[in-house]
Amino acid sequence: MNSSRLNSGVSRRSFMRFAGAAAAAMPIFTEAHFAQAAMQAAPAGKAAAKPRRRMTFPEGAVLINANENPLGPCKAACEAIAAIAHKGGRYDIDGETAKLTTTFAQQNGLKEDYIAVYAGSSEPLHFTTLAFTSPTAGFVTGDPSYEAGMRAAQISGAKISKVPLTSTYAHDVKAMVAADPNAGIIYICNPNNPTGTLTSKEDIAWAVANKPKGAIVLVDEAYIHLSDSPSVLDMVAADKDVIVLRTFSKVYGMAGIRCGFAVGRPDLLKKLEAYGQNAMPITGSAAANVSLLDAELVPSRKKIIGDIRNDTFDFLTKNNYKFIPSQSNCFMIDTGRNGREVITAMQAKNVFIGRTWPIWPNMVRVTVGSADDMAKFKVAFKEVMDKPATAGLHNPFEGNGLPDLA
Repeated sequence: MNSSRLNSGVSRRSFMRFAGAAAAAMPIFTEAHFAQAAMQAAPAGKAAAKPRRRMTFPEGAVLINANENPLGPCKAACEAIAAIAHKGGRYDIDGETAKLTTTFAQQNGLKEDYIAVYAGSSEPLHFTTLAFTSPTAGFVTGDPSYEAGMRAAQISGAKISKVPLTSTYAHDVKAMVAADPNAGIIYICNPNNPTGTLTSKEDIAWAVANKPKGAIVLVDEAYIHLSDSPSVLDMVAADKDVIVLRTFSKVYGMAGIRCGFAVGRPDLLKKLEAYGQNAMPITGSAAANVSLLDAELVPSRKKIIGDIRNDTFDFLTKNNYKFIPSQSNCFMIDTGRNGREVITAMQAKNVFIGRTWPIWPNMVRVTVGSADDMAKFKVAFKEVMDKPATAGLHNPFEGNGLPDLA
């Protein structure tokens, strides 16, 4: 639904009530939903588990399945949460969200009205897709890439075009632009989820310059701080047809606290408003603000996660396991067999790794956990891989309540 299609006789108030109700009925998928779905999926030849309302794990489980950051919120963020929690009976009476907006704007050379604050980046990804796609405006994405935008595009009735990555696992921007002359969104996750690989800023700029008229380029920078890739926020500042998504769920360790941004020209962000927006939790805004003000947080965590990731890559290389080098907190391993079988076998060893994607059924995604997590992963993975493969191909989303995107 797009506000431009409103009948002139419908009042703004009645429309907003209707739009809010409609948005509430639309499922907003997050990384947690996909991780849960993969955990509940059955191995080949067995019935899928009945979907649960929340994930449950055995005691001592190694959780490297949802691209979470085991470091959690920084010390300053935890202190900010504790200090403001007693004011939780009010709606942001101290203007924490406004403070956060000002900080982010000043740090990135942006005007404040180019920034919309959300409880994570899942809502703006969902709402942007609903606002800019329709049965006549398609959604173009890399393959494999993060699935949530495609789920929202299904709701809007949009044509979904999945374009394979290049030989270097970057988004093939020329093929993406050519995929649908009526595209409403070209979605680029950079670094990409699940591969952790990069698409150059030059390629993204090419997509912006050559995209279909009326389309936007939606750049998901959830993992940008973990990489050496430059941001494209300057394209937003230059008033390009670009919306950038940011989240505090990754390097900042706030997946369970919830805070994120949609960054774009005010006229583009305005289109998202029809789908509603909850008041921000003051704990999330306060924690995010002090996290931004901690100049050492990003570089120190980037090094910690990078060192653990590279140590794991050394293990994989020494054991002749094929993997895709990553600049993120996740990477893909080619198991040479049905990935669902490997996931299930790892779960039996109390190590929960990520999911597979239809285009690469033999590859599994692994999140970079703590050093202890990855030490346990190495032992379990070698034990699993030393055993012969037994199962056939299986769709990891079959029977778990999520529509198939294969």
